[in-house]
Amino acid sequence: MLPRALDTTDRKILRELQREGKLTNAELASRVGLSPSPCLARVRALEHDGVISRYVALVQPETLGLGISVFIQVTLERQVEPALETFEARMASYPEVMECYLMTGDSDYLLRVLVRDITELQRFIVQNLSKIPAVANIKSSFALKQVKYNTALPME
Repeated sequence: MLPRALDTTDRKILRELQREGKLTNAELASRVGLSPSPCLARVRALEHDGVISRYVALVQPETLGLGISVFIQVTLERQVEPALETFEARMASYPEVMECYLMTGDSDYLLRVLVRDITELQRFIVQNLSKIPAVANIKSSFALKQVKYNTALPME
């Protein structure tokens, strides 16, 4: 199934909702130049078509004591389907894994992990990550400072 074509008004709606997901329909309609009823119909169509997949609240990690952001490169012994499936299922089950990507290049996976402290990171690596079958190598890099973080996709 091909994704539906987005017109200028759809893009305006998406831009505004990415900036502020709690807008009322009336506020959104006013910002994009529609009356409330057609605006709501468009938002519902964007949701139905999967363009908008969900709405979330973005929480500052530090407010929950999650002050350490770590990028972990994982190399598997072999990139075979059962090993990939096992690894990916385990990553989906760990709440501290914020992002997980299958990669090209030197490592097979890149993870972004949020933890409270070094002890929690050590526990995650030793008790969880290193015990996954087929994990051959783990390399960690700590983020010293978040220079840019954006959840909104670029709009043309």
